[in-house]
Amino acid sequence: MFPDFSPKAAKLYKLLEDFVENDCIPAEQIFHHQIRTGEDRWKHVPGIMEQLKQKAKSLGLWNLFLSKEYPEGAGLTNFEYAHMCALMGRAIRIAPEATNCSAPDTGNMEVLSKFGNAQQKQKWLTPLLEGQIRSAFAMTEPDVASADATNIETSIRKEGGDYIINGRKWYISGAGDPRCKLLLVLGKTDPNNSSKHKQQSILLVPMNTPGVKLIRPLCVLGFDDAPSGHFEIVLENVRVPAANMVLGEGRGFEVIQGRLGPGRIHHCMRALGAAERSLELMLMRVAERHTFGKAIAEHGATQAEVATCRIELEQARLLVLNAAHRIDQVGAKGAWREISLAKVAVPTICLQVIDRAIQAFGAAGVSQDYPLAELYAGLRTLRIADGPDAVHMMQIARHEAKRVPVLKSRQDLYSRRAAQLAQDWGISKL
Repeated sequence: MFPDFSPKAAKLYKLLEDFVENDCIPAEQIFHHQIRTGEDRWKHVPGIMEQLKQKAKSLGLWNLFLSKEYPEGAGLTNFEYAHMCALMGRAIRIAPEATNCSAPDTGNMEVLSKFGNAQQKQKWLTPLLEGQIRSAFAMTEPDVASADATNIETSIRKEGGDYIINGRKWYISGAGDPRCKLLLVLGKTDPNNSSKHKQQSILLVPMNTPGVKLIRPLCVLGFDDAPSGHFEIVLENVRVPAANMVLGEGRGFEVIQGRLGPGRIHHCMRALGAAERSLELMLMRVAERHTFGKAIAEHGATQAEVATCRIELEQARLLVLNAAHRIDQVGAKGAWREISLAKVAVPTICLQVIDRAIQAFGAAGVSQDYPLAELYAGLRTLRIADGPDAVHMMQIARHEAKRVPVLKSRQDLYSRRAAQLAQDWGISKL
């Protein structure tokens, strides 16, 4: 059984629903119109975003993502916040940022809140919580299979009271934003450590540090997501003080695991919100357009597609809510199985729903006149981000394989019991 919403969560949900429907979705066209062209795309933020942020703050729709254990948060459970994410996903480029609940800032703020010391919190967490700056998380590298983070090659070397960083990162989301002032960099401080999970550390690197070089924006199926973007970055003899180390040397994996669990669920619920909106657009389209003498909605094939979308979305929603509830009960580490199940299933299901909507729209579905193509491009990334499908499926399969001895023991019990019943009933051979 899932828990009920608290009165506070119920109030926030209604406020957020009104804000998304009445402010964020109507602002989408203005937002895209205000994104500049050429190099200016990376120098200016659409003015309407700041207006939306101010309204969200005034409504108390701010920093909703930090769960009850964090004093800086809104006091929501992961289960309650999952529902909020589904609303934000309906305006996925607008609503998360407008409420200061957008990645990668959310994960970075959680890291600083959970693992940062007092000085690090004062310098970086406070302005992030207030929405004054933005941040990025630099882990993925182009020259190694980054799905296995032990492959990361970026070097972090101690020199006196400083660390020197050298490496190349790519698809660093948010790094192009002119408000991005902080990089959280994962690199190796002890590459020869016998434990491959204690070789890595995380450093806080101000974006204006000498040697931090933005090489180029990278596209996702043709979209560059300006002004935040996804950048390739070179770190060349970047020097930061030892005080910028998060938690301690060799504890990078501990930090990123604490960061990723809830974030994966947030992504999944936002994906569901985006898919729900896509289905709504599809329903209106097929009701308005006619082929072969009747509305497209009246064709049996279309009805089957619509029904399939609804069935799959409800299945996906329950997977995510179950994972969120499990996190509330036992923490992200204890809920890894439920998180992985949702992480694999939900993006795939949401992509299928959006793909059906695109097909119903025909050529218009892949145009800039509707949000479907951009939604598809963004959600396709989820099957790669935060651990690709193959990694999660491997973990799930390994967990299932561990059940074999118990299953064999149970089967032996069945056989012995069947033999005893046969003897009781005077049956010599079954």
